[in-house]
Amino acid sequence: MGAYHVVGSISAPDEAFACAHSVAVMTPPRVLTIAGSDSGGGAGIQADLKTMLVLGVHGMSALTAVTAQNSLGVQGVWELPADAVRAQIRAVVDDIGVDAVKTGMLSSSRIVSLVAAELAGVGVPVVVDPVGVSKHGDPLLASEAVETVRTLLLPVATVATPNLDEVKLLTGIDVRTEDGMHDGARAVLALGPRWVLVKGGHLRGDAVDLLTDGRETLLFRASRYDNRHTHGTGCTLASAVAAFLAGGMEVPDAVRAAKEYVTGAVIAGFPLGSGIGPVDHGWRWR
Repeated sequence: MGAYHVVGSISAPDEAFACAHSVAVMTPPRVLTIAGSDSGGGAGIQADLKTMLVLGVHGMSALTAVTAQNSLGVQGVWELPADAVRAQIRAVVDDIGVDAVKTGMLSSSRIVSLVAAELAGVGVPVVVDPVGVSKHGDPLLASEAVETVRTLLLPVATVATPNLDEVKLLTGIDVRTEDGMHDGARAVLALGPRWVLVKGGHLRGDAVDLLTDGRETLLFRASRYDNRHTHGTGCTLASAVAAFLAGGMEVPDAVRAAKEYVTGAVIAGFPLGSGIGPVDHGWRWR
């Protein structure tokens, strides 16, 4: 055997922490994300799981597609077989269980259909981020799948979280003002989700998001910060909403808490590569 050297020792956990966990180990809320990957780590499944960890829930994943992407854009997309997506969902739901589900990039009509069918009877909050294009404008949803999102997926959503481009894709309404967000939200709500959160980040002025269930309408307003590194904002917001719903919050409170978290992540967004860097999912830890 070769020589070895002792370079240090590992301390025992904090005594109070160890004592508490010797009595009872608590299982955190469980959230399943069904989405595509982002090899650059800023959006997609990677952003979802980072967000869930920071917010204290156990994140699980069903991968729908693999993307090759970085700070400059998406270089390639490879969709997984529908049977592989279904098997991942059932493996998690049937054994581990879920307290909330978030969907992101679903890629094709076939995958949208099977995800909608799998979630129809899941019995927990479902947050649908109807991802159509990437931050860089690269398509992430086949054109023929848009109607499937409208007719099958949105009706199973507890909360749908479209940005302004996705509102136009789903309803044809081109929102250009804060007042116009109300019309866009009503049009998406008519497609079946219980709540709609229209994200107004592409408008001028403050970053305003509008939440409505048709009876109650709330505006969540935050100052706009001069930081171009915002890759992953939409995925992060939807995952945060799902995490807070899994913890037992009502929808308005979950959206408010998610907005606060995402605002901090945007402020702390950092350069990575030579293009648009990611929001900082771990800003609360730094």
